[in-house]
Amino acid sequence: MANFSKPTAPRFSVDVYQNEFLPEGGRDVSAIVTVTSTGGGTSGGHAGHAGAAGVVIMVDCSGSMDYPATKMRGAREATAAAVDTLRDGTHFALVAGTHVAKEVYPGNGGLAVADARTRAEAKEALRRLSAGGGTAIGTWLRLADRLLSSAELTIRHGVLLTDGRNEHESPEELRAALDACAGRFTCDARGVGTDWEVKEVTGIASALLGTADIVADPAGLAADFTAMMEHAMGKGVADVALRLWTPVGVEILFVKQVAPAVEDLTGRRTEAGPRAGDYPTGSWGDESRDYHVSVRVPQAAVGQEMLAARVSLIAPDPAGGDPRPLSQGLVRAVWTDDLAMSTSINPQVAHYTGQAELADVIQQGLDARKSGDRDGATAKLGRAVQLAAASGNADTAKLLSKVVDVVDAATGTVRLKAKVAEADEMTLETRSTKTVRVKR
Repeated sequence: MANFSKPTAPRFSVDVYQNEFLPEGGRDVSAIVTVTSTGGGTSGGHAGHAGAAGVVIMVDCSGSMDYPATKMRGAREATAAAVDTLRDGTHFALVAGTHVAKEVYPGNGGLAVADARTRAEAKEALRRLSAGGGTAIGTWLRLADRLLSSAELTIRHGVLLTDGRNEHESPEELRAALDACAGRFTCDARGVGTDWEVKEVTGIASALLGTADIVADPAGLAADFTAMMEHAMGKGVADVALRLWTPVGVEILFVKQVAPAVEDLTGRRTEAGPRAGDYPTGSWGDESRDYHVSVRVPQAAVGQEMLAARVSLIAPDPAGGDPRPLSQGLVRAVWTDDLAMSTSINPQVAHYTGQAELADVIQQGLDARKSGDRDGATAKLGRAVQLAAASGNADTAKLLSKVVDVVDAATGTVRLKAKVAEADEMTLETRSTKTVRVKR
């Protein structure tokens, strides 16, 4: 069993990187907001005062998990490894998912509390898991939500493993389940093998502010589940929101997370008072993330300046009062007739604009390839190779090289490979939103 101390509440800092100078008539302002939390993970090794954490692990037990049998065996072993990684005192439950959701452990409509006894009981229950039935992921998520709501928890997290497509409920039913669970718990989603739908798995993780990945070989599940659980055990504050306040006349163009992965938060805004809105960021431990904020300000004369936006980190008050601000940063606009100042692109903004485009063109290129549009696929994936090389995103460049033959990375000249392993194409699609941090 991993020896994790309970995380303390982290301290947050906000740093804003931008070129605040606009030419006369200029209106669009972009900034990269780096949010860093420290002292909230397990790295300090000291028990703190964070509230209780709860984890529900949802294991696909549909009939396809027996083909090959290594998938079901790998799932049992991976879930057992995740159970071993649970910190003492963590609330947890195991769910077997088919066309219905079934509580595997503790099985009483609630959560167990992790200790040596309950971990052993949970692993014994896992040994009895067998494959059979269909797939209706929305039912798994709704059961996880009910279980996580059965205890007073600060951190609520799900882990979902599937090997197939969500064939026994409609897309609308899955979407309704995701809408019902959004903001109630975070969820990491994993696809094992190559018979699952990438957009389904990444859509689940996106809606529930978790991570998505492929584990093409079931033998890799245990290591992946252990790493996921270690990450979940390091969380100290849940339900953190990025609050954006803008003056009268300022229009918000978009708010995106851009590191460690691209996630558009623009449509997830909830109003938080006059000219203020909150964008969800999920749970935090010891980590740093980057956000791209873009706003449009009213025109102003040369020499004028204004506050274009105020960015704050907001967390719930443990005592039940108003949400508390954790840190804040300012986005400014200054009009100048100095051409060099107003046309300089901030390196952080330029880097993450490229990373967001990289994610987009990979998706567009793979979609074109699947539809038989070879010219469109070649153009988009060539642009992706060019962007990955220019930004130093070596991991994505390596994944792209399994789908295209790179003639010249600098110019984006590529040829589509005649044969591509399904696992390689799915890995590229699943990991297309992962970014590299800008070098400062």
